[in-house]
Amino acid sequence: MLTTACSWLPAKPGDANAGMKGTQGTEPKKISASGQPLEHVTVEDASGRVEVQKVEFRAGISSTTVERLAKRNGCTGPLGAGLLTARGPVEVYRMQCDSGSIFLAQCELRQCRPMHK
Repeated sequence: MLTTACSWLPAKPGDANAGMKGTQGTEPKKISASGQPLEHVTVEDASGRVEVQKVEFRAGISSTTVERLAKRNGCTGPLGAGLLTARGPVEVYRMQCDSGSIFLAQCELRQCRPMHK
């Protein structure tokens, strides 16, 4: 399961309409946790077109462990393993392999195992 979150805050506390001034008929820009606008990419294949939201890379406590696990499973990549979920007792990591495939791992209390499709 891939989860993402975005937030929108008014300019001043208590002024819920402050961010909407001058934006009649448009949606407020969605902002990532780091304060950067979220990027969307359209991907097309034989089954059709899909809009994909790019997720910023976040290292987690078990990133190094997942990178070693990925290497043992034949996956190496320049970026390493990024945390997809919120930090906590159960975390999901994703790593882009040089071959183009994706390696996913779930870590529970720092014990990691690959997630197979």
